[in-house]
Amino acid sequence: MKILSVLFLSGIVSVGSGASGADLRMAENAARLATAAEVAAAAPGPQPFLVSSFTSANTNVPSPYDPSNLRRHYEQAAADKAAGEKFYKLLADYKDRDALVLGYKGAAEAIRARDASMFNKMSYVQDAARTFEQAVSLDPQNPEIRFLRFSVESNLPAFLGLSKHVDEDKEMLLNAALKHPKSGLDPEAFRTVRHFLVERGHVSDEEAQRLKKVAE
Repeated sequence: MKILSVLFLSGIVSVGSGASGADLRMAENAARLATAAEVAAAAPGPQPFLVSSFTSANTNVPSPYDPSNLRRHYEQAAADKAAGEKFYKLLADYKDRDALVLGYKGAAEAIRARDASMFNKMSYVQDAARTFEQAVSLDPQNPEIRFLRFSVESNLPAFLGLSKHVDEDKEMLLNAALKHPKSGLDPEAFRTVRHFLVERGHVSDEEAQRLKKVAE
């Protein structure tokens, strides 16, 4: 999985009075359905009317917010401007509170900064920083979210002052990876994190050797 390397590479139904009986029956049925949905949403326990971020209403169609799909988008976006635009558009209007999806939204905003004009770069970087803060606050112990933030912040120019979590996130990632498979990362995410830490020189030689010995 290729990761974003340099963000600043190019530089810094209404019913009227004349409605038919069929129209009225349709409106009544719609009202009953809406009421049923409202009751179900308010009731405790399983709610069949609600669909999670990672599950499509049609179980045969994967959600666009499935982690594997988001990872593919990130990998492609890191290497290609058109893919970066597609990744950003996928997540730009995401308003829910799934922490991992928000982590990828932050990454998409950071990539948008890479490809934006000089006038707009800082705005997207600041958007990414705010989105990462929200994602981490919702799930502080999620190593994949920390990895996404680390992969961005570790490549930002120091003078921006937006890389304040690098040491904290690197320590968490290293500790989590060394505990794998109890790392909180699935095998795919673990391989990505380990490769990034080792191949980008973010860990010492001794730590790199320890990571290489961890079974997937």
